[in-house]
Amino acid sequence: MRLRRTGLSAVVTALAAIGVYAVTPVASGQVPERTETVYATSSPVTSVIASKVTLAVPLPPGSLPHPQACDTLSYLRWRSVDGPRSSVDAERVLVAQPGVFEGAGAFDSVARNTVARAAELGSHIEFWALDRRSNCLEDHTGVAAALRTGSFDTAADYYFNGAEADGRRFSGFAEGEATAWLRDQGLAQTLRDEYDVLRIEFPDQAVRKQKVLCGGHSLGGFLTGYFVEWDFDGNPATTDDAGYNQCSGYFALDTTIHAGLSLRGLQVPELPAPLAGVVEAGSLQLDTALPVLRLPAVINPETTNLLALAGLAARLNPDGVNDLVRRLPDNPNIAATLRTLLSQNAAMFATGQPSVRDLNATNEAVLGAILDDNSQPLGFLQASVGLPTGGPIGPKSFPLPDSIALSPLTMGMFGDAPKVSPTVYNPETLYRWADYDDTADLTAPYTSATSEVTAIGELARSLCEPPLDFTEWYFPTRLTLDLQQTSAPSFAADHVHLDGVNRNPILTFRSSGGIPVADSGSPHDEVIHLPGYNHIDVLTAAADQNDGRPEVVSTRLAQFATGAR
Repeated sequence: MRLRRTGLSAVVTALAAIGVYAVTPVASGQVPERTETVYATSSPVTSVIASKVTLAVPLPPGSLPHPQACDTLSYLRWRSVDGPRSSVDAERVLVAQPGVFEGAGAFDSVARNTVARAAELGSHIEFWALDRRSNCLEDHTGVAAALRTGSFDTAADYYFNGAEADGRRFSGFAEGEATAWLRDQGLAQTLRDEYDVLRIEFPDQAVRKQKVLCGGHSLGGFLTGYFVEWDFDGNPATTDDAGYNQCSGYFALDTTIHAGLSLRGLQVPELPAPLAGVVEAGSLQLDTALPVLRLPAVINPETTNLLALAGLAARLNPDGVNDLVRRLPDNPNIAATLRTLLSQNAAMFATGQPSVRDLNATNEAVLGAILDDNSQPLGFLQASVGLPTGGPIGPKSFPLPDSIALSPLTMGMFGDAPKVSPTVYNPETLYRWADYDDTADLTAPYTSATSEVTAIGELARSLCEPPLDFTEWYFPTRLTLDLQQTSAPSFAADHVHLDGVNRNPILTFRSSGGIPVADSGSPHDEVIHLPGYNHIDVLTAAADQNDGRPEVVSTRLAQFATGAR
């Protein structure tokens, strides 16, 4: 049982002095400015329309200085071509929170497939993917311009060489004072933003309760767990505003609907109120010093943008050779990232020899090497998209040999697939990519047709086509810190409906190579296991699978939304 929070006024007052603030809701009855723009796509799913929706919802008075663009909320909306134009008239709407370092564009494939499956069942539903405010700092100009020109050079010159695109020049990656305002973009503001989007688009609470399904991927499941236990009007006795009364059900995409981080065998305990105040005060000081969660290599704004560029190169010219690699800047961040992700062994990582840049590979093969479960070391970045071909491959032992990475010691954090790497670095050998359904080239013992589920072209498209990014350049440190503190004084008065998760039915998808999350504990939770899927696959899996059946996640989500079985 969770402890009730009492006697917190002194702690709350102290926290206010170091940056904790009250989140101001959108005034009741206020109708903000709304824009919606349909975006072009090369998706084979032509029965679904996708658009970017932006609502003018300013940050609270007294917020730290921030760009005007950050006084808006945005989401991607997918709907059936034959369905109603107004969301209020849709039969159901699935609303998704992204995971860590993830933006709304990551949901493009699963959203299209789910809406299309529902239409086949005779129902018109919608899928929305929310974008966090921090994404307002991103600059997608180069990628968008390259999609129009059809030339990767347009994007490379914009981001790397100071060239102009659409009347603009890339000003670099934000840091220092430009990101200081993100220290306030924690749990309370993130949940308030979701609530405001739902309340603006569905003014009638009864309609929200009837039609909206709330969920998310990865970190988005934990955010949804908090959302459904949140009180949004400051009065726990009134429940029309309670998070669980904004949703008719919940869905978890390789995650758990649970308030607080919860991994198998590891759960952060809830702290007594006095100790919770001390812990939160310390975490807020860290947040003030480091408002953006970034590492010296692998995970930071520059490298997360590289994923979009890798997808762009593979999308525009899949058989082109090293379009991204030969244009990458020569700086310590890029060098360390490439060596960390792609080194075959510790000696190659330490010496830089052979150089990753000397590998001769198609653009599809480069993208596959970065994100495929047989090469990408980190489980939360893995998708099952095929295997390199065209040259010899061998076991990859960096950063850990399979004997350790795939053992119970790592709790599944490195996925469940053996790691391989190209072994020849010369101009005469060109590595290509065997797609998920190129079964003749899926080499045992490293993989098989049953463990490959995402088309490399679909992954490339999702990484670069949506106007809201697949990746998140500036993930707020505050959000990570808040998620681990279920009894934090700054939101103790809001996190009060502690049975919210149990109030509605849940559909949970659990990939075999995904993150090791614990169960929700709800008696209303149906868990579907996904053999062969990795963490990213639940979002990107191809509509038609190698076993001849429709893709499982989108099919079951459509059934969940429509009530079909």
